[in-house]
Amino acid sequence: MAESTGPNEQEGRGAKPRKIYMDFKRILRTPIIWVVLIFGIGLLWLSLASSDSFVRIDTSASQKLITSNQVESAKFVGDDQIDLTLKAGQTYSDGDKVKGATKVMSYYVVSRGPSLVNSLTTHQPPKGYTDEPPQTNWFVSILATILPLIIILGLFWFLMSQMQGGGSKVMQFGKSKAKLANKDTPKVTFADVAGVDEAVEELIEIKEFLAEPAKFLAVGAKIPKGVLLYGPPGTGKTLLARAVAGEAGVPFYSISGSDFVEMFVGVGASRVRDLFEQAKANAPAIVFVDEIDAVGRHRGAGLGGGHDEREQTLNQLLVEMDGFDVKTNVILIAATNRPDILDPALLRPGRFDRQIAVDAPDMIGRHNILQVHGKGKPLATGVDLLAVARRTPGFTGADLANVLNEAALLTARGNAKLIDDIALDEAIDRVVAGPQKRTRIMSAREKKITAYHEGGHALVASSMLNTDPVTKITILPRGRSLGYTMVMPLDDKYSTTRNEMLDQLAYALGGRVAEEMIFHDPTTGAGNDIEKATLLARRMVTQFGMSERIGAIKLGQDGSGEVFLGRDMGHQRDYSEAVAGVVDEEIRRLIEAAHDEAWHALNDNRDVLDHLVLELLEKETLAKAQLTDIFANVVKRPPRPVWLSSERRHVSDLPPVMTPAEHAAMSNGPKPQDTVNTAPDEHHSVTAVMELPEDDPSTVVIERPEDGHVDPSSD
Repeated sequence: MAESTGPNEQEGRGAKPRKIYMDFKRILRTPIIWVVLIFGIGLLWLSLASSDSFVRIDTSASQKLITSNQVESAKFVGDDQIDLTLKAGQTYSDGDKVKGATKVMSYYVVSRGPSLVNSLTTHQPPKGYTDEPPQTNWFVSILATILPLIIILGLFWFLMSQMQGGGSKVMQFGKSKAKLANKDTPKVTFADVAGVDEAVEELIEIKEFLAEPAKFLAVGAKIPKGVLLYGPPGTGKTLLARAVAGEAGVPFYSISGSDFVEMFVGVGASRVRDLFEQAKANAPAIVFVDEIDAVGRHRGAGLGGGHDEREQTLNQLLVEMDGFDVKTNVILIAATNRPDILDPALLRPGRFDRQIAVDAPDMIGRHNILQVHGKGKPLATGVDLLAVARRTPGFTGADLANVLNEAALLTARGNAKLIDDIALDEAIDRVVAGPQKRTRIMSAREKKITAYHEGGHALVASSMLNTDPVTKITILPRGRSLGYTMVMPLDDKYSTTRNEMLDQLAYALGGRVAEEMIFHDPTTGAGNDIEKATLLARRMVTQFGMSERIGAIKLGQDGSGEVFLGRDMGHQRDYSEAVAGVVDEEIRRLIEAAHDEAWHALNDNRDVLDHLVLELLEKETLAKAQLTDIFANVVKRPPRPVWLSSERRHVSDLPPVMTPAEHAAMSNGPKPQDTVNTAPDEHHSVTAVMELPEDDPSTVVIERPEDGHVDPSSD
């Protein structure tokens, strides 16, 4: 028989009941407590005032008391009330309604008034009777006049206190909300920051200036009044500011840019003034404003005028920064991931003198970041964090921290004690593509279509001469995709060649071509691949000058310069309709050429594709070592003809100059990547060029989404 359990037993044996603490100070600060108190006092006053009041009885009973000579005195009150005080020893009772009353009163109509007067005249009370004309109570009059005003003011006070975070701040909404770091704040030092060595060096100089300003002033140096940290999200801008707070040893004020924005006009400017007044009073000090783009956006970018509240706040910030005295020793540090939308006056020298880029770390930086976040985590013997750094190009510090945390969670979920390579590999996949959907059931045909789709991507990428190696393929649903192919560069790269982009176009369409070739009926899974390929082809034509017909001309806007409707009022086309038609034709030509290349790559390696699909259907996931064996016999595509931007400009016959290191390497025998690729061109003689380093700053993930519109790498 099931036995019910009490609340404590449900929480676990030996569980202690939770203590609930009430914040009485906060309760006392709210207006509701005072309203209840005033209401209670009013009720008490009414009860005391009515303690000697008269008991109401029927009019006939009052007249009977008068005629029976039981009344000591009588008083007519107003036009319709009579109060009777009974003689000593006399009381009035009326069942359960009234018991032992010595003072009674009755209401009467006007026509009965003469009858009561006649009764009192005939049966004269010992103390007689009198009249009391109606008079308004002065307290009631004052209360009726003031009470509505009190209610309105109390309601306004309550609303103000709620908007400002408590009754104690009602009169302080113009004060700064900056938080002052204290000894209880978790301390972060520069030792906890990795992967951004250049930014750390710049900020260490700030620390030295605050500690020894005379050293810099002696040589006429002025420390920057403002330091702007900018870069992609997750690169460690706020962490750097926290490290400065932990290292500087001076008052550190931190505030968000959104804290300056209020619905009341002038509040933001008032908070800016108060913030800098506090900092100057405690100089030397550091002020850190996170997400400064919330208040520092380009003026005139909205549809309103200069009276906009945010612009007034920015104007006050500009004045405060420009009003610093050299010896004040107050430094402003700000962070943003949108430096392009900040007002130019904010970025000029004299305000943000130093602007530090905090970018995604390179391989060594990623390794250092992994070591920092790996402290305190039990890693299994043989786990190589440098190998993890190589497998995560393009990851930010936040991404790497998330990888290690996911690996730790997976280890704990499996009741293991040490984090191994399997957990790290799964953690990387979860960060890139999302968690695996183990409960999703796919039909055998759809699973085979997905295998051919992903196999097409991987095989085309492997057959190209300028692509990065394929490191992983899976047909397991993960996130919003049915499968994905991972292509990762061997090293960090910061530029991309034309041939590399053409290869990217080809293997982006590899999945679509495989579906057409094998099943003769393409699916929606290539929707996102087509979108990415079209975007890349358009950028090649309109931004990178990689079209012979368009030339080295930039057409259109990036989009980054058209953030604000008030500034640009929508997109503008800076080229004619005829040029737009040429652009469309060039994009179509690039896509078609990539489509053809992908078809030839798959057609020439059909046996490899079928073998790859069989392996995928059996194992579902293939790693780099397995793929290397499968792609060992892949027929590579021939090199493309040398591209010329114009037929009038022939390429040079002279190869790039070789460095001493390259000469030393050549003395040991040429390497395959150093050989010269030549290909005939129908218009020009063949010349030799060395292959440039491969370029792709981040991991390329090609997947087959469920709806053809989302892929893990699109973020």
